[in-house]
Amino acid sequence: MGLSRRLRTDRGVANGQIARVPAAKSGVMSSLDPPFSVCPALMPLFNQSIRRKIVGIALGLIVLMLVTSILSMVMSSQVGVLLGELSNRYIPAYSHLARANIRSLERALALRRMVMTRMGSPSDEEAYAARLRDFEALDRKFEEEAETARKLINAIIDDPSTYSDNAALARLDVRIEGAVTELRRNLDDGNAKLLKQIEAKDMAEARGTLEQLDALRDAFNQRIDAIRADMLTQVFFSTSQVISRQRQAIIISGIVTVLAAVVGFAFALLVSSGITRPVRLLLAGTREVEAGHFDKTITVSTKDEIGELAAAFNRMIEQLRQNERIRETFGRYIDPKVVQGLIDRPEVAIDGQRRVMTIMFSDMSGFTSMSEGMTPRGLVKVMNHYFTVMSAPIRTHRGVIDKYIGDAIMAYWGPPFIEEDEPALLACFAAIDMADQVPALQKQLPDLLGIRAMPAPCDLRIGIATGEVLTGSIGSELMMSFTVMGDAVNLASRLEAVNKTYGTRILISQATAEAIGTACELREIDRLTVAGQSVPQAIFEVMSKAHGLSVPQETLRARYAEGLAAYRARRFDEARAAFNAALEAVPGDGPSRTLLARIAQFEASPPDEGWDGAWRLEQK
Repeated sequence: MGLSRRLRTDRGVANGQIARVPAAKSGVMSSLDPPFSVCPALMPLFNQSIRRKIVGIALGLIVLMLVTSILSMVMSSQVGVLLGELSNRYIPAYSHLARANIRSLERALALRRMVMTRMGSPSDEEAYAARLRDFEALDRKFEEEAETARKLINAIIDDPSTYSDNAALARLDVRIEGAVTELRRNLDDGNAKLLKQIEAKDMAEARGTLEQLDALRDAFNQRIDAIRADMLTQVFFSTSQVISRQRQAIIISGIVTVLAAVVGFAFALLVSSGITRPVRLLLAGTREVEAGHFDKTITVSTKDEIGELAAAFNRMIEQLRQNERIRETFGRYIDPKVVQGLIDRPEVAIDGQRRVMTIMFSDMSGFTSMSEGMTPRGLVKVMNHYFTVMSAPIRTHRGVIDKYIGDAIMAYWGPPFIEEDEPALLACFAAIDMADQVPALQKQLPDLLGIRAMPAPCDLRIGIATGEVLTGSIGSELMMSFTVMGDAVNLASRLEAVNKTYGTRILISQATAEAIGTACELREIDRLTVAGQSVPQAIFEVMSKAHGLSVPQETLRARYAEGLAAYRARRFDEARAAFNAALEAVPGDGPSRTLLARIAQFEASPPDEGWDGAWRLEQK
């Protein structure tokens, strides 16, 4: 029962020691809280280079590992000291007390043997002397064991590095000293008396004295047993201290290890987030730039290499924003496709290339008479609106507006801006859409000027030609213009002017008509030799997109084709009848009226015998 109570007491002490660990843990946590709670303290860290950050993380983790290792070593050394005291002092002291008890029993047995040898008859002096020597040797051993136990107990008391119940140990020392001294005093008197009685052969008295010595020995043994029991309590107490310290060392080492891991992870997380966050912002900014958005910049929060990269990125964004503003600004003076093409392929502008392109010239009829009655401000207002309305179809059909010439528009279609098989078709589609805007434009211009009606009617004339041209930058060293030059350009300009002769809106060259095929409804108007050319070619009117003709227009085209064939064969009567039939289908048809006028001229002055049916236009 006493042992079980001692064990419960020891566990209670151990638990008491362990119960103080959380307080130590909270102390460590509170010492680590301030660096994390005070953000300005970490700012110098984030302003370091990436290399220093990584080296700092490594050094911090190494320091935490060293602290953990040193703390574990200190705790382990303390446990080792306690274990050394337990194994080198407590347990040996208890063992010496136990052996002192045994030596006292052996001493009593040696005394009896000595008495029995002396009482024998005849008396054996040599045997008696041997038993006496054994008795005296055991007497010395008894004292040595008791003295050794006392020295070990005093060593425990004198050692300040270990925790022990010094008061209880001091009482044990006093009790051992008192028990041994009292036993020594009583036994010395009793032994001397017993030896005299044995020498006097007084056996009756010797037996009584021997019984008294046995009683003294029993009393001593009882006291030694009590001292051993108390010493065993101290041994258990020391054992509980070792177990408690060992548990405490394990718990504290675990807590410090966990804290080191948490602090290291938090430290690494903070530093890594300081690296990865700007990288993610750079990635997001790059994607914005890739999408063409130049209005967002990156906040520079560090002064490391990534911060410098972010600052450089912001400078690049600003430069791109300025370039975009320049591009948008020049896009109002130079077609954006040309700007982009020159940026992507600057060698095209420098070297020049020959390409097959489709050229368009568009002009406003009646502009001269209309402008005479307008103020400059009103005229600019009308022209800006006119160019806006007419430029939209060109841009929609991927044409490049080369320039505005007075009230005329020059545009072209072709590589590298579009595919090679598309220019003629897109140009004709744009021309049709431009012609469709004329009725609405005629209604908008009076409202735009604030007048009831325009001073002169306005209409649209478009000439389109396809052929090989030279593309490149043309001009002087002071100013260049990316444009196209060649016979197709001249032909398109002449065809635009020829519309006045035939009373048409859209005339195209033979090469353009062949490139279109059946995508548009065409009508051959005439074979014409324009100024600057010697070879006549057929010219065509673009009437509508495919399948867009009305019944009267179909009749007009059929009758006109009959009349044109008769006209070229000099069957002027048949031609006149066909052209009149065409006028009945669509009254006011310009080409029919023009050719009827020519027939009248030829009747008065017939053409030469070698006439090929072509009309030569002498004026530009």
